[in-house]
Amino acid sequence: MSSYKYDDNAELGHGFGEFQFSEKTIRLGFIRKVYAILSIQLLISVGFIALFCYQKDVAEFSRANPGMMIGTMVVTFVAVIVLACCEGVRRRAPWNFVILAVFTLCESWMLGSIASFYTANEVLLAVGIVAAITLALTLFAMQTKYDFTTMGGMLLVMLVVFVLFGIIAGIAGARGNNVLNIVYASLGALLFGFYLVFDTQLMLGGKHKYSISPEEYIFAALNLYLDIINMFIYILSIIGSANRS
Repeated sequence: MSSYKYDDNAELGHGFGEFQFSEKTIRLGFIRKVYAILSIQLLISVGFIALFCYQKDVAEFSRANPGMMIGTMVVTFVAVIVLACCEGVRRRAPWNFVILAVFTLCESWMLGSIASFYTANEVLLAVGIVAAITLALTLFAMQTKYDFTTMGGMLLVMLVVFVLFGIIAGIAGARGNNVLNIVYASLGALLFGFYLVFDTQLMLGGKHKYSISPEEYIFAALNLYLDIINMFIYILSIIGSANRS
């Protein structure tokens, strides 16, 4: 079964009361489960970030052992590939939760390592900004009449262009330019803000043309988590570059 589906009832507006009630109940339970998983992931990540920011010994240990960072990057990449590509694995408990937990712990370690290069005030400011943006965009995605689920192809093209731009800038040695860093990070934050709205509407289903299956609660939580932490990384980079310019 595909993770994404075309929502006939949303477009045609038909269905009987009992069926609609059942679909609505299933969808609401799915949304609650996704946000419960997402909340745990974010709490773990915030805990690691606080640990690295306020316990300098941990930050120094991480910098003294770069192999741990490389190891967590490899594990994170493998976990994402497994959860994104292996439908049978991500739908099968408890292995889906085990892989998601391993991914979250490794990703949180990397986030903590990144945050350790900034001051505690910069990190706190970035966390506050991301929390406000996430809340605002989530409410917007739930209330707007515009269907962002039809923009998947355009967002993918934007992501590819964004990544290629970053690679080219890195090869050319232009990433050391504070102005360019701020522009690039701003585009990254904007892009993943769009992705947050897109993924939120996929999860909501209902009137939107495309929706994600209620069986894909792990995949939905993973998407939202990646959107939020990427926004955090880019907003933190904007704050750090602005303070150092």
